[in-house]
Amino acid sequence: MLRVETQQVDGALICRLEGRFTGDGAEQVRTLVTRCDSKLELVVDLTETMFIDAIGEEVLSFVKKLGAQFIAETSYSRDICERLNLPLVHKQKSNTHLSGKFGRKGSSPG
Repeated sequence: MLRVETQQVDGALICRLEGRFTGDGAEQVRTLVTRCDSKLELVVDLTETMFIDAIGEEVLSFVKKLGAQFIAETSYSRDICERLNLPLVHKQKSNTHLSGKFGRKGSSPG
């Protein structure tokens, strides 16, 4: 099962993926991001992703070509980003820009 949560803040579209990024769910995310305003910075949070199949990997590579940056805070999500050469959000940007406005559920704005 895949859960996709989006949030638009300060000129950026944050897309959080939770669960299994596979098949039809991955294709639906491809459709979602291609329909979004191209002026928005795209950030994909893979931290809560538990499994990504070949279709999901292809969609992530496609999203990378659109200029997306990625958040990966688990060993699995970091491995995926490393293997697919997905650019991570810069640490400074992640700590200041993302933590307060795009922070994880249950985290306090900082």
